[in-house]
Amino acid sequence: MTSWGGTGIGSDNPLGANWLTIVLGLGFVLSFGYWTTNFAEVQRALSAKNLSAAQRTPLIAAFPKIFIVFLVMIPGLVAAALIPRFGTPESGYQYNDAIPYLMQQLLPNGVLGIAVTGLLAAFMAGMAANISSFNTVFTNDIWGRYVVKGRPDDYYVRFGRLITALGVLASIGTAFLASSFSNIMAYLQTLFSFFNVPMFVVFIIGMFWKRASMKSGFWGLIAGTTAAMVNYFVIYEQGIIDIPSDQGANFVSAIAGFVAGAVVMVGVTLFTKPKPESELQGLVYGTRSPGMAEPPAAGDDAWYRKPALLGWGAVVLAAACYIPFSF
Repeated sequence: MTSWGGTGIGSDNPLGANWLTIVLGLGFVLSFGYWTTNFAEVQRALSAKNLSAAQRTPLIAAFPKIFIVFLVMIPGLVAAALIPRFGTPESGYQYNDAIPYLMQQLLPNGVLGIAVTGLLAAFMAGMAANISSFNTVFTNDIWGRYVVKGRPDDYYVRFGRLITALGVLASIGTAFLASSFSNIMAYLQTLFSFFNVPMFVVFIIGMFWKRASMKSGFWGLIAGTTAAMVNYFVIYEQGIIDIPSDQGANFVSAIAGFVAGAVVMVGVTLFTKPKPESELQGLVYGTRSPGMAEPPAAGDDAWYRKPALLGWGAVVLAAACYIPFSF
C-alpha cells in the first residue's frame, strides 16, 4: 500500500509502468499537459474581470482537483472490500463496475436519483465547455483566419452553429471508440498523449523562449502527435515492446510525444525567422504588454487573495496528501 511499490525499473506490476514513466509520463507530461491546455480553465481565466482574478483562477481550481484522487480511490477500495477479488473474471465484475455497483447496492432510491443527476450534470458541463471551445477555436482561429477571411459576423455565427452540430456528432462517434478500451481513463490518457502533450510542448517552449517561431510550433505539434501514435499503434499494439496495460503504454507515448515535439520545435526554430519582440509583449515570460499594469481592484490586495499564497498553499496541501503514502 505504498505509492512506489513494484515500480522499480525491471519490476513487474499490472500497470506495466516503472517510476520513471510514472513521474515523467503521468506526473509531468500528461498532468501538466491536461492542466495547461484544458480550455475550460483557460476560458474562465480569459473571461475574468481583471488580471488578479485571472491569475487566481487556475490556483483556486487546483484545490478541489487535489482531492479528486480520493473520489477515484475510495469507491474502488470499498468495492474491493465488499466483493473478494473485485475486477477479476472470478468476481464477475470489472473495475469499471465499481461506482455503478456501489450506487445500486448502497444508495436508497431518492439518493440514487440525486447521484445519477449529478453524474449527468457533470457530463453536460464538461461537454458544453469542450464543444464551445471546439466551436470557438475552429471558427475564429482556423476557418476565419486562414480559410474564409473578412466575412460579416453573421456568417461566422452560422458557421459556428454548423461546427457545433458536427462536433456533437463527432463526440457521439467517439463513444464507440471508447467502448473498445478496458476503462475510460485509459481512453482519455490515450487521447491526451496524442493531442494534449504535443500542445503542452508548444505552450511551454513558446511561453519561455522568445526565439520560438510559429512554424516550429506547427511542426512540433505534428511531430509530437506522430511520435505518440507510432509508439501506441506500432510499438505497443504490435508487441514490439511488452507493456501489459493501455495506461502503461500511454505513459511511454506521452514521453515520446513530448521529446519528439520539443526536439523538432527547437530544431525548426533555429532555421526559421522569429517574430519581432514587439509582437511578443505580454505573451512570453519576462515581457509585459504596454498598459497592462493596473492597480488591484477593491479587496484583491487582501492577503488570502495573493496568487503566491494560493499557489504555495496548493503545493503544500498536495504534498501533505501524497507524502504519507510514498514510503
